[in-house]
Parts: sequence; structure tokens; C-alpha cells
Amino acid sequence: MIMPLRKNSEGSDKVGIYIATALVVGNMIGSGIFLLPSSLAVYGGISLVGWLLSGLGAIVLALVFSRLSKLLPKTGGPYVYSSKAYGDFSGFLVGWGYWISTLATNAAIAVAFSGYLSVFIPALEGNNPGLAIVAIASIWFLTWLNSRGVKSGGVLQLLTTILKIIPLIVISIAGLLFFKATHFSPLNLSGDSDLHAIAATLTITLFAFLGIEAATIPADNIHEPEKTIPKATIIGTLITIGVYMISSVSIMGIIPPDELAVSSAPFAEAAGIIWGDTGKYIIGFGALISTFGALNGWLLIQGQVPFAMARDSLFPPIFKRTSKRSYPVIGMIISSMLVTVVVLSNFTKGLVGMFTFLILLSTFTVLIAYLFSSLAEILILAKTRPENWDKRIRSSIILSLLAFLFSIWAIYGSGQEIVFYGFIALAMGTPFYAWSKIEQSRLSGKNEN
Repeated sequence: MIMPLRKNSEGSDKVGIYIATALVVGNMIGSGIFLLPSSLAVYGGISLVGWLLSGLGAIVLALVFSRLSKLLPKTGGPYVYSSKAYGDFSGFLVGWGYWISTLATNAAIAVAFSGYLSVFIPALEGNNPGLAIVAIASIWFLTWLNSRGVKSGGVLQLLTTILKIIPLIVISIAGLLFFKATHFSPLNLSGDSDLHAIAATLTITLFAFLGIEAATIPADNIHEPEKTIPKATIIGTLITIGVYMISSVSIMGIIPPDELAVSSAPFAEAAGIIWGDTGKYIIGFGALISTFGALNGWLLIQGQVPFAMARDSLFPPIFKRTSKRSYPVIGMIISSMLVTVVVLSNFTKGLVGMFTFLILLSTFTVLIAYLFSSLAEILILAKTRPENWDKRIRSSIILSLLAFLFSIWAIYGSGQEIVFYGFIALAMGTPFYAWSKIEQSRLSGKNEN
């Protein structure tokens, strides 16, 4: 039996199957499910098709990352896989994009957390400065907690994951008794074609599945990563899909689309319809636990990718600095500073508008990582040629192509504005890559002399 936490010979933290699975489930089941119904309301019932397709795509991606984690059980996840498959520059773009995605994700989750806190503090409702202060305070409290090491953040992640699932299941089942089919007619409320609406909702709902690869990122801190990561990834993804589908149908069937589109706490409002104020507060508390746990999980890994890149001399060396517990605390603190800037610069959009923009930007940038990772196994096997490499390529080619096509479609669904801003965000990383290569050449010249 694998214990949740292990100590290696140096006394540093090691995470087992329970916390690794909680990291996957906790990072996926967070702010997305609690605020996404509001973002999807403008599309209507056709968004359920987007949920279904993104769920199927999530399974394909989970299988891809499971196979890659066995092939390369190293900290860095998609960055490590892409570097090995395509080379330094592609690996850098993937790592940079994934880091940008993590920053946008943490900003979005902090925004959702502050929105659900307004259930208990009505003065926060529509109070953009107040909501911003709460979001930033939550970011820095969890930054401090995770700076104490993987064990501190991991235990909190396991606890909040268990607590968040219970209210979701309860309201989802109870909500079916208040279900109104008229809320799904007409099926497409967006005014766009059905194909475009499905593509758009697929990309939005895919945000809720970001975290599929969460267990692959801190691989150096996971006990027996080649065994633990694949199990945690598959189990966590299947649990998440089941919870998402039931709860989404329930919430959309309870709250009319026009009201849902402007709701800052849709699950709490649904609970209020079913059980009154008591239910509203109970579910609101569950949502706070969920978003708080998800923010904790993403903050826990936000320093890992830049750490892996710095270790390979593709990022400023300051990101390589670790705490006594071998945790990249400097990278996490710098990342939290940037998340704070993102929150402050976007709160003028209003809570739902800002949340939607951030999740689309986050999803687009992480889709680049998924796109490159989808074919990474084939290229790595072709390069390294381990035993039975040709048979292993044939066994993975269909899965890899499905993941690639799914990623392309999801990028299309991001829309022109998000692709534009996402491309600029990726391009901004190029000077860092050029600088790192210049530094490598300079150091190499010194060593030769």
C-alpha cells in the first residue's frame, strides 16, 4: 500500500497516490464548476454538448499524460516532454505558455473565491476594489502556506478535495427535483451557428479540466512517479467528469438563463431556491472551500515549471532557488506577484467578464502545451529507440492524433481575441529564451578558457 506521504533519504517530502489524485481532482474541481454556469448561460443548453466533448477530450489527454509520465517521470510535465521531443525552443514556448496559463488560472480562481465570499459579506457584491483585496489576500496567504513545502500544501489539498465534492453531489441530486426543461429551449441562445457555439463552449468548459497534468508537474516530489502519476491522472479525471456533468445539468435546470448569465454565485443561488437561505450559505461555504482548495493546488505547482526551465538554463537562475524542503519558493513568490498584477489590472471588467476572459486566456496558453505534448511520445520514442520502440509508436499513434485534433479544435474555439492576446503572451517569452542562450554561450566560453 502506498502511503500518502513519504520521506526520502534526505528528509524531503514525497507525495503518494492519495494526495497526487487529490492534486488532479482538486485542481480541476475548483472555481470552474462553481462559476462556469454563468459564463455558459449565454449559449444555453447547447453548452452541454461542449461539456460532453471536453470531457471526452480530457480522457484522451489524461491517457496521453499517463503514458508520458511513465516515459519521463521528471518535474516539469509538459515542458519536459516537449523539450525532449522537439528541442529547447519548443520546450521553452510550452513551459512559458504553461506558466502564463497558471498565472491566469490563479487569478481567475482568486476572483471566483472573492465572488463566493460575497454570499457571506453582501458588501462585497459588485464592489470591485473590495473583491480585488480579498482575491489578493487569498493568493498571498496560500503562497505563505505553500512556501513551507509540498507536505503543508498537499495535506490541505487532500482535505479540501474531500470537502468540496460532498456539497456538489448533494445539490446536483437535489436540484434534479427542481429541474425545468424550458430553461434549455431554444437549445442555442448565442445567435451563432451551432458548430461555433459548440466549439466556443468546448473551450470554455475545457478550463474546468485544466489540471489533468497536475500530478506530472511536481514529479520529483512524488513517490514512485512512474506508477503513482498515471493512476492519479486517470482516476482523478474520471471522478471529475462525473461530478461536472451531473452538476451542470442540475444548475442550468434550476436557474433561468438570463439570471444565470449575471450570477456571481450560481450554486449558492440554486441552493437558495431549493432550501432557502440556509442552503445558500451551506453551498456558498462549499464553494469557498472548493475554490480555496483549487487555488492552493495551482499555487503549489506554479513555481515548478519555471524551476524546471531554470534548471535547464532556459530561465533566469533565480527560479532555481529552493527552500530547505527542496521546494522552488522563489519562483512561487515571483509568480504570485505577477498574479496580483493580473488581478488588479482586470477587475474593471466586472467579476463574470473578468473570469471569462482569464479562463479563455489560460485555456489557450495551456492548449499550446497540450498540442505539443500530444505527439511528444511518438517523437521521443523515435529519437531514443528503446526496446520495441516501433511497436510502442504504433500503439500510441491513434491516441496521439486524437489529442492533437482535440487541441486544435479547442484553440479554434478560443476566438480571435483570445488567440491574439495569447499569441502576444507567448511571443513575449522569446527575449527570455534569447537571453538564456546568450548566457549559456558566455558561460561555455569562460569554461573553455
